[in-house]
Amino acid sequence: MSDEIVQFCRSRRQSRRCTRRLGHPGLHRHRSVMWSDAGADASRCSGSGQAGSPAAALPDAWPHGRAMCDRCHDFVELTAEGRLVAHDADTRHPDDELRRRQEWFNTVGW
Repeated sequence: MSDEIVQFCRSRRQSRRCTRRLGHPGLHRHRSVMWSDAGADASRCSGSGQAGSPAAALPDAWPHGRAMCDRCHDFVELTAEGRLVAHDADTRHPDDELRRRQEWFNTVGW
């Protein structure tokens, strides 16, 4: 089994996420729906500004008070009012963040 972490394309259209690998050539695709970069949703996540609460923490406190966005499934900071800060849905993550996310989802789940 490989330890390689596969990152998928973050492009979205009408909230559907592209199911191709990051950096793929050609059109984006989700099942039978295809689109170009020009037809993609804005990079700002539609979950920005929504109410949130800190996600369950792993024993070392990760994700450090961040909430999981229900739209893009990223862990994002909260404002003082308990709202998700403005964030992009197409953010690329370093491998260590991806490994921690994987550990969190395998431990805590959705």
